[in-house]
Amino acid sequence: MGSRKKTILISVVILILMLLSALIIKIPLPEITMVPEVVFRVGGLPIVNSFIAVLIGDFFIFLVVWLGTKRMSLIPQGAQNFVEMIVAGAYGFAEDVAGKENARKYFPLVMSIFLFVLVSNWMELLPGVDTIGVIHKISEGHGYAVSSFLGVQNLVAAPGHYQLAAFARTPSTDLNLTIGLALISVIYTQVAGVRTLGFGYFKRFFDFSSPLNFFVGLLEIISETAKIISFSFRLFGNLFAGTVLLFVMTFLIPLFLVLPFYGLEVFVGFIQAFIFAVLTLIFLVLAVSHHGDESSESSESVPGELADS
Repeated sequence: MGSRKKTILISVVILILMLLSALIIKIPLPEITMVPEVVFRVGGLPIVNSFIAVLIGDFFIFLVVWLGTKRMSLIPQGAQNFVEMIVAGAYGFAEDVAGKENARKYFPLVMSIFLFVLVSNWMELLPGVDTIGVIHKISEGHGYAVSSFLGVQNLVAAPGHYQLAAFARTPSTDLNLTIGLALISVIYTQVAGVRTLGFGYFKRFFDFSSPLNFFVGLLEIISETAKIISFSFRLFGNLFAGTVLLFVMTFLIPLFLVLPFYGLEVFVGFIQAFIFAVLTLIFLVLAVSHHGDESSESSESVPGELADS
């Protein structure tokens, strides 16, 4: 059988399995909500499912780093080789973007943001995330019926009065998390600017030397505020839309058709983490070099002997 006939046969078999899965396997559509659900309370403090997922992601990052550094050697092997490969590649890229001095200062923060956001994004691909939790009764709205299998209750695609509150929710689909990360990025950028340039850094926002400079300063303030909105809603929107897409595709056709979308979400999760980290690095470099560029331009306009003096 030729390769073309094999491809056609495999495609037909997959198509048949897809159609059969849509007719036989009935999976209820999970409740799609922008607000994270409360799983339990500690002393009156609500613990939501997105926070539980954050703890799981942090533990995973800690575990990988610990395995890669517990037995350090000059000739890296195994987990150490894997961790060093990632860190060295990322550090080299940071040097290309920001220069050696800035990369040395800001790489720990930027790499931490990248790893945290990447793990948070990819958690939507793990089995059980958004799908295993506590079944609760709802008084109004669309719900499903409950059945039991081997003593475990689960929802079935039939009308009822029950919904699922998952134990773990993709962290990046919680707007509280994305806004918090955006605030960390923007606020630390201002701190870095003040540490490097002193309080003269604020001249970029409050310059009363001329009406034009005053207007430019207002634009700078608006720009810094817009970064918080851009950072938070870009990450939240892309990951929330991706989660909803996986829910809907699994609900419509449970088998095979979902796999390409999983691959797409792997790519989207990486790109969003990369963009968040790189933009943070670029904004840091711009903040600490803002007045440095002006001073260098002014020194170039002065005769060489005066500039040297």
